[in-house]
Amino acid sequence: MLSWPFPQIPELPAPTDGERPTVRVHDSTTGMLVDPAPGSVARSFVCGVTPYDATHLGHAATYVAFDLLHRAWTDAGKQVTYCSNVTDVDDPLLERADATGVDWRDLARDQTALFGEDMTALGVVPPAPWTGVVEYVEPIARAVAQMLADGTAYRVPVEPGAGGATPELGDVYADLTADPAFGTVSGLDEATMAELFAERGGDPGREGKKSPLDPLLWRRERAGEPAWDGGVLGTGRPGWHVECSVIARDGLGLPFDVQGGGADLLFPHHEMSVSHARMLAGPDAAPTAHVHAGLVAYEGHKMSKSRGNLVLVSVLRREGVDPMAVRLGILAHHYRAEWEWTDATLKTGEARLDRWRAAVSGNGGPAADGLLAELRAALADDLDAPRALAAVDAWAERSLAPGRDTSKDEEGAPGVVARAVNALLGVRL
Repeated sequence: MLSWPFPQIPELPAPTDGERPTVRVHDSTTGMLVDPAPGSVARSFVCGVTPYDATHLGHAATYVAFDLLHRAWTDAGKQVTYCSNVTDVDDPLLERADATGVDWRDLARDQTALFGEDMTALGVVPPAPWTGVVEYVEPIARAVAQMLADGTAYRVPVEPGAGGATPELGDVYADLTADPAFGTVSGLDEATMAELFAERGGDPGREGKKSPLDPLLWRRERAGEPAWDGGVLGTGRPGWHVECSVIARDGLGLPFDVQGGGADLLFPHHEMSVSHARMLAGPDAAPTAHVHAGLVAYEGHKMSKSRGNLVLVSVLRREGVDPMAVRLGILAHHYRAEWEWTDATLKTGEARLDRWRAAVSGNGGPAADGLLAELRAALADDLDAPRALAAVDAWAERSLAPGRDTSKDEEGAPGVVARAVNALLGVRL
């Protein structure tokens, strides 16, 4: 799958002392700030969208958050590989296609393209590789077959009429008893896991399963649903969690440094996908850190497709809103915070963008060295974007102060600030 264009990222001056701060992020598993990529290479996997209604502000906030991480790593001199996926076949997408009378393939293609346009407008660095599930069914099926052969998965009988020409093969589920480390990613107790599993796409009541929490790996063919030849699995399609396990494994290798996504993915999705990775590659396959972005609300509730309380980036763009103002509205909140998008959020972002652009419009201005160091320090401290924005605000206030003493201005300082804001915060001035 071809991703969207890579944004131009200016090269910044090296720190005056030659030392760049170590980038630390909050690990959801330990609750501690960690340096997940201490070497010269950094690898992350951020779970992608299910493309049936892209892109709302909750999506945008998540991908902008990890964009900050990749920019901070790049500025620190690391070779960054960022991998992601597109769940372009899944129950919610099929349900939306059926409800709207659109072919599911057309819906997935159009919404994936729109997502790419939104990410381009927001200045988000694209993943490479960026893999759609439809194009990766065969490798996923091979991985599930390996789990069956290894005894870490099992078959569950299907209802009459399901399973195509070979109904006896059944659906395939992971056997969580084969993974002694299951539960260590989220640290949740069994009752909480059971509740969340039922709320977030699981099927704890499915007859024939060994355990209510065992997740689906391969769904056999059902009438009216797309299906692929899974070899020994029979015709069908992959389950959600295993697709990320296999795409991340093949795109990055195991283990990698950061597994990321929205906070609602910690369980069951990330717990399950890491469990599958251990079953496929051994006990040391888990990512170094699990990093999660807070959820964005609108009109008093978490922004979600199921509720329909969405603010879409594409709609804002069609209304003439500058995407950089949207990005600044997002960056005004720490990535781990739970917050609500309002009209005031956008107005504040627009005013800040105007002020920053005015401040960098001259040839000279207040020295930029201190600001650049503060931006680097803010991002290194768990991607503290609000702190970074406050630092730019302070520089802009000094630059725009009426009647200020310009005798100590530095020629070219506004250009350094504009390049720093672009490179580190992804805001084009």
